[in-house]
Amino acid sequence: MSRVACLDVGSTDTKLAVVDLGEGRLVRTATHPTTLGDDVLEGVDALLAAAGPVERVYCCSSAGGGLRLAVIGYEALVSADAARRVALSAGARVVHVAAGRLTAAAVAGVRAARPDVVLLAGGTDGGDTDTIVHNAGRLAAAGWRVPVVVAGNADARDHVAGLLAARGLPVTATGNVLPRIGVTDPGPARAAIRDMFIGHVIGGKRLSRGGRFARMVAAATPDAVLTGVGVLAAGAGGDLLVVDVGGATTDVYSALLPRETAPDAVAGVLWHARTVEGDLGVRWNIDGIRAAAELERVLVAPGPLGPAAAAVTVAVRRHARAGRDLRHVVSVVASGGVFRHAVPAAAVAAVTAMLHDHAGGWALPRAPRVAVDSDYVLAAAGLLAADHPGVAARLCEGLG
Repeated sequence: MSRVACLDVGSTDTKLAVVDLGEGRLVRTATHPTTLGDDVLEGVDALLAAAGPVERVYCCSSAGGGLRLAVIGYEALVSADAARRVALSAGARVVHVAAGRLTAAAVAGVRAARPDVVLLAGGTDGGDTDTIVHNAGRLAAAGWRVPVVVAGNADARDHVAGLLAARGLPVTATGNVLPRIGVTDPGPARAAIRDMFIGHVIGGKRLSRGGRFARMVAAATPDAVLTGVGVLAAGAGGDLLVVDVGGATTDVYSALLPRETAPDAVAGVLWHARTVEGDLGVRWNIDGIRAAAELERVLVAPGPLGPAAAAVTVAVRRHARAGRDLRHVVSVVASGGVFRHAVPAAAVAAVTAMLHDHAGGWALPRAPRVAVDSDYVLAAAGLLAADHPGVAARLCEGLG
């Protein structure tokens, strides 16, 4: 037996990929509506029954709205922005960003956003400690109950974690997201956020009775996909762009080769990054696509792929305007059910329209390859990357 099942439990559909580890190939795929109204394991178990015997199940999830995260930093354009970008790379939907010394009103604003996790940052290592200590004290005094990841100035880390832990909060102290000006270190905070998601968020969403589903989930789906994007980028021979159009959001991932950075990039550069457009979805946010397209003066063509193509164009514009230099992109990959279920040539044409977006205010790639993740292998590759890197790379070969 050398087959494993890779599951992505989304809010709309649950996707299965069965992978033969010995041959490094995809054996079969299947989709089942996510059974959110009852127990997500009903849909999961239906797919596993169809998968046949497997030696292990790998699973990621964005069901129930995924991971909602609030960011608190020292300065809006530096540590708070670095923390926000790290949170996005960890698969979170950033629902609130606060900067500076929290007031009672600011704490109320964080609470009103209903985050699942708070990422508390602030101060480069050896720099300001007063702000992050003050903010931790504010959260503790406010009777905060949401888990906190502390990823700020290393000099204050243990003190801050102690303040929060003394109030009974789930807290993890990890490496600074901005250890020094111009340098972003996403790895430790990303891992801590993933652990918080698995340990405290999945079970709290009451997606399933009992603890089996929480034990099964290894990552938030966007976190797994970004890992898969990194695997694909390693073999792409240049910069990579992935656009995932879903029912509720459109996610854009870019993996760029490290280059000389701009001298004013004080918040550092994430070479592998993700942005989330929460108003662009082909099912739950179709009106958001039309409104955004009208604002951006993007044509929404008729037919099922028209809104998806508009979502791609608007989402990539926003991603590029956030400081991503996409001029050197050599490969573009489209993902999402709307593309997987379309005629391949039509799906490629819908995505290619974005490459002629001369009115978008961003520098276009020159002549990239365009592919559709029709078998949804990026999430599977991300789930397998740590244990089976060679298999993950082979799964991605057809996309790069």
